[in-house]
Amino acid sequence: MNRGLIIGVIAMATVVVASNILVQFLLGDWLTWGAFTYPFAFLVTDLMNRLYGAAQARRVVFAGFVIGILCSFIGTQIMGEFGPLVTLRIAIGSGTAFLIAQLVDVLIFDRLRSGAWWRAPLASTLIGSSLDTAIFFTIAFSTGLTFIEPSNDVSWAAGILPILGMGPAAPLWVSLGIADWLVKLALALLALIPFRILANMLAPNRNTR
Repeated sequence: MNRGLIIGVIAMATVVVASNILVQFLLGDWLTWGAFTYPFAFLVTDLMNRLYGAAQARRVVFAGFVIGILCSFIGTQIMGEFGPLVTLRIAIGSGTAFLIAQLVDVLIFDRLRSGAWWRAPLASTLIGSSLDTAIFFTIAFSTGLTFIEPSNDVSWAAGILPILGMGPAAPLWVSLGIADWLVKLALALLALIPFRILANMLAPNRNTR
């Protein structure tokens, strides 16, 4: 395993572990602190893709997936006020969303790598983040998928409320998903700055276009 890959795996592990911890802490009515750390997984993936290619980026993604599964397993063993900190549906949703979204990110970035320097990281992160949000919240909280874990009562997430407290009525989990998605979109734009800086810093002799 080369040095670059090791650094990528460590960076991805840091993001995944931090996000699994911070997701337990609420921020307002719609978000957790984990919403602000998890999107940096896309930055790690994109940097690995730019510097070392798609194959290495996929290795980092698979490492992050394994670490995420381990975090979810640990979470299932820790009891909170309302049961395990991580339910089966959340574990499945989290792992599925991460793996699909990150692999799609790698694919899109690789297809667009020859364009302007910002196009590949922006497009891949926006599409990957959207997939991540849609897959996770649907699997974790949609009443249509209660068969995954019948013993897990997610009726609280199905309560009908105005979207983000001001829009048309929809299940609560839709508001949670939209808030999470908006944070991801904002961070996708902001992440272009460290992407450009780090890509140049770590590969000064490479063309970052």
